[in-house]
Amino acid sequence: MKTVPVGVSARHIHLSEAHIAILFGEGYELKEFKELSQPGQFAAQETVTIVGPKNKMEKVRILGPARPFTQIEISRTDAFSLGVNPPVRESGHIDQTPGLRVIGPAGEVELEQGVIVAARHIHFHTSDADKWGIQDKQLLRVKVNGERPLIFENVVARVSEQFALDMHIDTDEGNAAGVKTGDVAEILD
Repeated sequence: MKTVPVGVSARHIHLSEAHIAILFGEGYELKEFKELSQPGQFAAQETVTIVGPKNKMEKVRILGPARPFTQIEISRTDAFSLGVNPPVRESGHIDQTPGLRVIGPAGEVELEQGVIVAARHIHFHTSDADKWGIQDKQLLRVKVNGERPLIFENVVARVSEQFALDMHIDTDEGNAAGVKTGDVAEILD
């Protein structure tokens, strides 16, 4: 059986160095709140407010370290509340996506693009992918055994020597299946 830990990912933002400087001040460095499942990644102590056409959401967690460009990952439910319609995309694929206003303690940024609903995916270390015969970008079927078991289709395999084995779904998907971070899923094919 091919089992993988589940991580349910709440709304969050990845910031570029330039946007960290605008939102928090020149030379500011994010402070680690807690480590995440992927090596070198962390939830920062800092949060921001995101503002859409209909609503705003405060205390949106920043994930570090800084990225080459700013990206906001929200659930479909968040999107309805904010009044935006982002596509389901893999992280980093932000062309032709909506933007939002981001407010920090030292300033604000009007994003032209960068808002996505993250495609469900599994991070595989190359050794795990090799062991199970899984290729980067392969689409998988995965069963989660929460209160309401569910089979997710089109789960993207992301393979790298930099990754640790972990499935990432958003809060809408986690709630639909009744699963939480730390539960286990089974790769069917």
